[in-house]
Amino acid sequence: MKNGKATAEAIIQNVRRVIIGRDEVIRLTAASLISGGHILLEDVPGTGKTMLARSLARSIDGRFARIQFTPDLLPTDITGLNVWQQKTEDFAFHPGPVFTNILLADEINRATPRTQAGLLECMEERQVTVDGETRLLEEPFFVIATQNPIETAGTFPLPEAQLDRFQLRLSMGLPDKEEEIAIMDRHLHGDALPSLEPVAALSDILEARKEASAVHVSETVKSYLADIIMATRTRRDLAAGASPRASLSVLRICQVLALLNGRDYVVPEDIKEAAVPAIAHRLTPLRTYAAAQDTREVVRQILNEVPVPTEEALAGGNT
Repeated sequence: MKNGKATAEAIIQNVRRVIIGRDEVIRLTAASLISGGHILLEDVPGTGKTMLARSLARSIDGRFARIQFTPDLLPTDITGLNVWQQKTEDFAFHPGPVFTNILLADEINRATPRTQAGLLECMEERQVTVDGETRLLEEPFFVIATQNPIETAGTFPLPEAQLDRFQLRLSMGLPDKEEEIAIMDRHLHGDALPSLEPVAALSDILEARKEASAVHVSETVKSYLADIIMATRTRRDLAAGASPRASLSVLRICQVLALLNGRDYVVPEDIKEAAVPAIAHRLTPLRTYAAAQDTREVVRQILNEVPVPTEEALAGGNT
């Protein structure tokens, strides 16, 4: 069985065989998987969102399911339902696609709010309740949701309650010229995805998660993160700041980032790396028409304004 760092690095390197030039997105996606979070990939079509999800799924020896969200999708299409069996004269449960390890929720904002809400219990409690009976989902359970922020006709914006359940919101971005040529070269003679083989077992993921949870977070670092969270709640350009779930999300992914960096303790640089993708989507700007980029800029401003703990304070907190 691999240690936590080896597991994360193996997944990252395997995904990089398909995805070019998005090292930070791949790194944070792998970190979110290990920390027990979920991610929202938000970008224009054709940037590799679905490819990233499929590459990650093929890197792990687990189950993968994909749901194409559409306006006519029902909650039971996600969670499953009880079906009457004439032979036994009883109901039998037919599990939905959420009973998997890696779930790709493609174009999640094209489904109605009722259907989107079908994922809430799954993402937070790792369970499904149908007709009063609760069934647990197998760990790890990791949701990668995608949405196109440009084409909004016929879409239903995710409510704050759903956004808050995503640990990170990431953007693939468009490649530069060199990356564009590299993508052509890699896929010129066929799809590179089928050649991927699993590099981590489910037990490796769970062991890495256990190892990450033991990474030390000093009182000094907790105080620094709390200052950042509190700053989001006092800004005049925000209608609502970050919730306590945000601080927990940042801490958990920072523990994995520390593990990847060969440390058994979290430092302020880990928080700075995770802050924008982990906090920005949880903020509500006063202007309802404000772009998502605005909240990212707000978090960057806060990071520049909140004093970073000194080395002396960190040394005292890590002893």
